[in-house]
Amino acid sequence: MPVKAAPIRLLAPDEPPPVTVRNENGASPFVFVADHAGRLIPRALGDLGVAEAERARHISWDIGIAAAAELVADALDAVLIEQTYSRLVIDCNRTPGSQTSIPEISEDTPIAGNVGLSQSEKDDREREIFRPYHATIAATLDARHDAGRATALVSLHSFTPVFKDAMRHWQVGIMHNRDPRFAHILMAHLGREDSLIVGNNEPYSLSDETDYTIPVHGERRGLHHVAIEIRQDLIEGVKGQREWAERLARLLPIAYREMVAAETLRPA
Repeated sequence: MPVKAAPIRLLAPDEPPPVTVRNENGASPFVFVADHAGRLIPRALGDLGVAEAERARHISWDIGIAAAAELVADALDAVLIEQTYSRLVIDCNRTPGSQTSIPEISEDTPIAGNVGLSQSEKDDREREIFRPYHATIAATLDARHDAGRATALVSLHSFTPVFKDAMRHWQVGIMHNRDPRFAHILMAHLGREDSLIVGNNEPYSLSDETDYTIPVHGERRGLHHVAIEIRQDLIEGVKGQREWAERLARLLPIAYREMVAAETLRPA
């Protein structure tokens, strides 16, 4: 009887894992996730046919969000789960198989290494990058549920200040879908910050079609949740990363306590 060949690995054994966890046993109710934190590309895929200057742009990752997320997670002693590889390889905030999961073009940049992929090549990326990341999120949330720990899921992203020649004036956007409670309270607090323009589902709205992490891990579990988008030019440097981490570390607990208190007072 022929021996079945082992599946070819996309990631070599010496390459970084697709997910990193920081403050695994953090005491905070917050679980932070960063779907587009990293910009690595597996060696087996070369450079995906994309020039380095393009791979350094926002089409490849959420500029500045990894450092800002690590600072706020450390300040709050909160869990942080980050994706290591570029969203050009596979977008971990899109449903696998969707048109934007493995993009053939991003903004105006062709991604040659994503054109004409076989189903097995797409499956490799889902199996070795997408699934481990989301399995880690699910396992973290399951463990907290089993331990009876209060949990609020916070998805952190950054957005480009200009998109196809359109200027974006918001410094931060707060995203929500079916349950806007946490988002609305946080927006109110952010709106009281000096000179801060806060977007309500801007520059993106959150939906089942355009997102994966919040609908699957937040909404389906009935967890308190919110998605936060910070404009990239504000967090591309250390000073801005510290400023935004301090702001979120200060305001998120206030908003969370206010939301929980309002639920306690709500009639049964």
